Amino acid sequence: MQDSKRSIVAWAFYDWANSAFATTVMAGFFPVFFTAYWAVGSSSQEGTFYLGLANSLGSLVVALLAPILGAIADWGTYKKRLLAFFALIGSVMTASLYILQMGAWPLAVLFYSIAVVGFSGANTFYDALLPFVASEKKVDFVSSLGFSLGYIGGGLLFLVNVLMYLNPSWFGFADGGEAIKACFVIVGIWWIVFTLPLLFFVKEEVTADNLPFKQAVKKGLSITRQTVRSFRQLKTLAIFLIAYWLYIDGVDTIIRMAVNYGTSLNFPSESLIVALLITQFVAFPSALAYSVFGRKVGIRKALEIAIGAYAVIAILGYFMTKPLHFYLLAVCIGLFQGGIQALSRSYYTRLIPKQRSAQFFGFFNMLGKFAAIIGPLLMGVVTLVTGNSRYGIFSLVLLFIGGYILLKRVDEEQGKKEVEAFLKETN
Repeated sequence: MQDSKRSIVAWAFYDWANSAFATTVMAGFFPVFFTAYWAVGSSSQEGTFYLGLANSLGSLVVALLAPILGAIADWGTYKKRLLAFFALIGSVMTASLYILQMGAWPLAVLFYSIAVVGFSGANTFYDALLPFVASEKKVDFVSSLGFSLGYIGGGLLFLVNVLMYLNPSWFGFADGGEAIKACFVIVGIWWIVFTLPLLFFVKEEVTADNLPFKQAVKKGLSITRQTVRSFRQLKTLAIFLIAYWLYIDGVDTIIRMAVNYGTSLNFPSESLIVALLITQFVAFPSALAYSVFGRKVGIRKALEIAIGAYAVIAILGYFMTKPLHFYLLAVCIGLFQGGIQALSRSYYTRLIPKQRSAQFFGFFNMLGKFAAIIGPLLMGVVTLVTGNSRYGIFSLVLLFIGGYILLKRVDEEQGKKEVEAFLKETN
């Protein structure tokens, strides 16, 4: 049922659940631990390349699966079950990082890549439930609520994890390395526990055209092919998706590679972790505030402003010379990170047929994951070729410029007309 308070809170709490992986693992301790422990002996440039490879492998798998899985979910009541399946994979593989020994970077890449598959795959079905949880009137707020809960939940656990790392003796650990490995297990447990409210309290809509699983698979494959062809009619949607692909590429790369970039500049790991905490707690109120800002100036205009801000952040990142600069950029990222993610997701719901939300969110997530393939590799390759990580961060500016130019061409009213015509033709 749309706009039910219990369903909205339960849905939003999944962001609280999976953001522990995004903060403690993806943005925080995996890059630090990967460089210092699993990839020990490698140069900083090689470490950046290996980390980019790890992020790209998992994203590639999800990018290829996302549209098919989304279409399958649309033709059966499988969104919640597939979300639970991928969340379980992600949490188990995250906890399994605990068993890997020093120097085992290939296994670390494999385990982490599978965890990214779980994280990203579950998000496909989480996003696809949004139109059924919130009406168009409330969708911007609910989308932002999810991100804000994710920032505060992920931030709180990350704060505890940071204390474990900085003061291992307080928690009974011999050193910081042992504490970090324990954090991976804690994240896995946290992820599963806080997924339960969504599974219990969010009602998945049952429609007359639901199919058994095997038939849904066949239908899903067929629909995926049709979806690719549908972009000839849904031109506005296609333009937005390409714009999103470009600018979210830069956003995701900054999130995933920031700690590694700071490490290459010889900033202390403690300073990098503190900067991540700053981002989390600034992003919590900012995600909700940015949704209010978006309603006042227009959602597309708010997205354009956020893209411009990220381009400036990438430029300023090139000139960083001390940890204080990293802290200041962490504040800037926190101001816009939740806004650009939440409003992109809610704006997309205005451009797609609600009846095929999982199918089209499959493509939305696919492009986001293809961006997460290209971005980290772009930064890694540029760093490796030039021998200077500053050129790697600066290269992201081109992605924001391209995304901004295309987003300016999106006409929401024209998009609605195209959706109406598309539904009439396909129903």
